[in-house]
Amino acid sequence: MSRISTKQIVFGVLTVGALTTGAQAQGLITVQKLSAPLANELVGEAVANCAQKGYIVTAVVVDLDGVRQAMLRGNGAAIHTLDNAFYKAYTAASLTLGRKEDSTKAVVERMSKAPASTVPTMPLPNVTYAVGGVTIMAGGNAIGAIGVSGAPGGQFDDECARAAMAKIQDRMK
Repeated sequence: MSRISTKQIVFGVLTVGALTTGAQAQGLITVQKLSAPLANELVGEAVANCAQKGYIVTAVVVDLDGVRQAMLRGNGAAIHTLDNAFYKAYTAASLTLGRKEDSTKAVVERMSKAPASTVPTMPLPNVTYAVGGVTIMAGGNAIGAIGVSGAPGGQFDDECARAAMAKIQDRMK
């Protein structure tokens, strides 16, 4: 058997490393997300839509990294709605992508149909399974999410988020 020198190992690692990272190392990437004015308009539309129905809510928009882009607390919205709206948006931005779901409502519906499991679930930070988080789509791609909290049921939060998105959809190109 021949002995492999340290020099050969280092060269081999560098060569393999260059081959695997060469295809991946493309430099900078471009990430789409709502502009600040459009994100602010979206939360404003969601809060206003719910207010017209008599619901006092908070709305939060996050990008795909879960970073808050905009937040609006409606007049008199309960303090817990600030966190809950964020959790809904964060969940929609992070959990819906892998399965091409469009909202926390879709995640909840899928999970409710899953067979019971004895495997304990670990809580994930900032994740909730409450309805009211909707993925923001542009050109067929997820670019963020909106979460609404405070209406007397998640389905109403979801409706306000979707109505707000419908108002700005034509400007997300």
